[in-house]
Amino acid sequence: MGKQRLIIEMGMGNDLHGQDYTKAALRAIEDAFRHSSLPIFGVTGMSHEEMRVQVTVAVQEPDQLDLEVLKAKLPRGRAEVQAVVGGLNVDSNGETIVVAQASVEAFLPPQTDWRLT
Repeated sequence: MGKQRLIIEMGMGNDLHGQDYTKAALRAIEDAFRHSSLPIFGVTGMSHEEMRVQVTVAVQEPDQLDLEVLKAKLPRGRAEVQAVVGGLNVDSNGETIVVAQASVEAFLPPQTDWRLT
């Protein structure tokens, strides 16, 4: 049986002056992390290695992202990162502000030997 998605967190990040898509994406991922905690591992005794983490990052120029840098910043599980068109570029007095959106999803094997009370 496949893995079940147990967690979805969203985040937003930006780079105000450098037009650095990877920096904005890292900030979006970090923002998503700030909204979550994973006590399930302590409760169930499962290893973090059982978790698959799927990150989707949206920016206006996805080919400008360094996906390996983003993947290296994911602290738990087996990580996958994909880039899609989205986010926002904002002109600000001749500079481009880069806004990135990120979705961080965590998948675990189906759990049948415990339940939340």
